[in-house]
Amino acid sequence: MNFPPRQEVTLLTTLGIEIVEATRERVVARMPIGPKVHQPFGILHGGASVALAETAASTGGWMNVDQEKERVVGIEINANHLRARRDGVLTAVATPLHAGRRTHVWDVRITDETGSLVCVSRCTLAIVPA
Repeated sequence: MNFPPRQEVTLLTTLGIEIVEATRERVVARMPIGPKVHQPFGILHGGASVALAETAASTGGWMNVDQEKERVVGIEINANHLRARRDGVLTAVATPLHAGRRTHVWDVRITDETGSLVCVSRCTLAIVPA
C-alpha cells in the first residue's frame, strides 16, 4: 500500500486500527475492543465503530484516486449499531457502491470475531486536489 507520509500518533494508532487488506474493490480493517473504545457503561462506543468504518472507506477511496494529485475526505457517514460488544476484535469490510471522479460512496460491514454483524455503515467521500 502506498500511503502518504503521516503523523506518528493519530486516531488510528490511538484506537488500535490496523489495515490488513486494501485494494480498489475492498478494504479490510481491524480494531480491538477494550476499555479505550468503551463508552461509560463498558460497551463499545458507537463513535469507535464509526471511526473504524470511515477509516476503511477512506482507505478504499485513497486506493481509487490519483495519489499524487488528489486526496480523499469524508463528507457524510451514517451507521446502524446492531450489537453491543465488550471485548474481542472488530473487522470492517468496505466495498465501493459508487466510485466517481469527485465522490465515492462506500458500504462498510463491521463484524465481530464470530462473524456476527455489529454495525453497518455508508460513507460518502469527496475527492479533492492535493
